[in-house]
Amino acid sequence: MTETQSVHVAGASALDRNLSARQLSTAHVTRVQNLERSPRWLHLLLPWVNVGGGVFRVNRRRLVSSRFGGVVFAGDGAESRPVAESLRSLPEFSQATDSQLHELVGKLERHTQPDGADFALPEGTLAIVASGAVQQRVENGPSRAVRHLFAAPGQHFVVPAGPGGKGLLAVGKTTLLSLPPEQIANSAWLKAAFTQPDPTSRPDVNQYGEAAIQVLSSVDGEPKLPTTFVDYQDHPREYYIHSIQTVLRTHTRITDLYSNEFDQLREQVRVVIDVIREREEWELLNNPEFGLLNETSIAQRVPTRGGPPTPDDLDELLTKVWKKPGFFLAHPKAIAAFGREATRRGVPPPTISLFGSPFVTWRGIPLVPSDKIPLTPDGRTSILLLRVGEEEQGVVGLHNTGITGEVEPGLSVRYSGTDQHSVASHLITRYFSAAVLVEDAIARLDNVQIGSYYDYT
Repeated sequence: MTETQSVHVAGASALDRNLSARQLSTAHVTRVQNLERSPRWLHLLLPWVNVGGGVFRVNRRRLVSSRFGGVVFAGDGAESRPVAESLRSLPEFSQATDSQLHELVGKLERHTQPDGADFALPEGTLAIVASGAVQQRVENGPSRAVRHLFAAPGQHFVVPAGPGGKGLLAVGKTTLLSLPPEQIANSAWLKAAFTQPDPTSRPDVNQYGEAAIQVLSSVDGEPKLPTTFVDYQDHPREYYIHSIQTVLRTHTRITDLYSNEFDQLREQVRVVIDVIREREEWELLNNPEFGLLNETSIAQRVPTRGGPPTPDDLDELLTKVWKKPGFFLAHPKAIAAFGREATRRGVPPPTISLFGSPFVTWRGIPLVPSDKIPLTPDGRTSILLLRVGEEEQGVVGLHNTGITGEVEPGLSVRYSGTDQHSVASHLITRYFSAAVLVEDAIARLDNVQIGSYYDYT
């Protein structure tokens, strides 16, 4: 046997010994990894209220004419039409009858403006933005423009006297519904609606449209004190507790024979609970009944000035939620897009550490990431700003604790029996919802583009 053959045999013998040793050894195994899992910061940062009866009623002062409403549209594109009842959110039509509102829908004229188009409207025209946005820029001195108006979908404006109808600019492809002044002049009830004072300027209504509480400020004398009464909404909003449920089925042979290092049933339950928690955060944002993206009132929705999220856009959100803002909530790509815009302007956003993780901030308020905020195929998304807490009249999470089989607050795992095939069933349930206590607790930045990059060289 040659020297080369001797080395080959020795090498093969060593490989066989390694394989034999591995067969006798026990591999170190990990817990089941779950790529779907995220930090779920929204769930962690929301204050949670225990709702024992399954219904959470938000009692409010009586609203005479809320300034947070807007016009709702049904249908898509050119087929979209305003919902007649939603026109009552406009102060001018707060007292209109159903027949008058349906008559008004028939009088509205549709106009479409391309992106960046300059246009004008006659004085006294009522304009409602159906899609896109409208801004008005007025020159205020040399090379300086002041923005007097920025109306988003569902919002409206009345063209003022003088040059107020000039300098209107379409931001994106914009569709407007307008009510010309001649239509108003030819209708007795419309003429009366536009000549009556704004409800929010009346002495018995405060700036938010609530029935005012009369008080008197004096320094001397014995003036007659006003009498007052706090009136409440007749039909307050009620939030119902929703549930996410599934039945976990595991064969008893698996849990009996293969639970040496990790309990197989516990691992199965842990991963299913992770998935339920992820779905819960998605529902908190996107559910049509209580999702925060849908619960943002129309007046609290702000379009971006140019597409990418700039410091100016986030400052605009802060004007909407200025009473103790808690945190921004955005898709990670939207946060990265904001970072690029801020860096380009020479104001890179600072970071802070919360729960052991770094967060980008703006004006000291953290931008919290969540991949449950949707992205459109063309790379657009939204950014939320929230005030949280029941005492702060903010956003709160709702759940029901103390339920049978509870393993976490509001989440239960119940054994549901073993069938004749030796398969054990466990019912896993999460009860939850969310509530926005007043409209100015949340604002939304729309039309956020995430694909803008810059070459700094």
